Amino acid sequence: MALSIIIKYHHTPVGELIIGSHLNQLCLCDWRYRTMRAKIDKRIQTALGCTYATGDSAVIHNTVLQLEQYFARQRKQFELPLHFVGTDFQQKVWHQLIKIPYGHTCSYLDLSRTLGKEKAIRAVAAANGANALSIIVPCHRVIGSKGKMVGYAGGLFAKRKLLLLENSLNIPTQLSFC
Repeated sequence: MALSIIIKYHHTPVGELIIGSHLNQLCLCDWRYRTMRAKIDKRIQTALGCTYATGDSAVIHNTVLQLEQYFARQRKQFELPLHFVGTDFQQKVWHQLIKIPYGHTCSYLDLSRTLGKEKAIRAVAAANGANALSIIVPCHRVIGSKGKMVGYAGGLFAKRKLLLLENSLNIPTQLSFC
């Protein structure tokens, strides 16, 4: 029997996620109805050489538990085995996103500067948008210049709710975390 990416759908207070595990690692925690759903799914399935199969796993169970703790304000950091599926550049961006603490934000420009790629702000933004581990890899913590709320795969409603949950809206002194 060929290995599969085990997936499960999970409702959260801000939208429905598709959570996926492969070889005891989380490779997917993304918005079920996002615009780039087909593109993200194809990238993951092609890179891992398998297809999705509905089911459950210890990693998915633990992810759901930690997400529930997060939404109950009982968890600020996730402790899950992650499998990043993307280019080397995308993975560098995603690793940097994990360093943005709960309750803080940074701008796309700050993120680009931290990566030593100030002129690659659009590429950094595109990598941020290609993140398939939403919430776990907190791309919602990246905002536009001057605190402006801009694009998010789960929609601006979800982004706003996540930032409100973390108490990180309208705190200009935290814009320069990166």
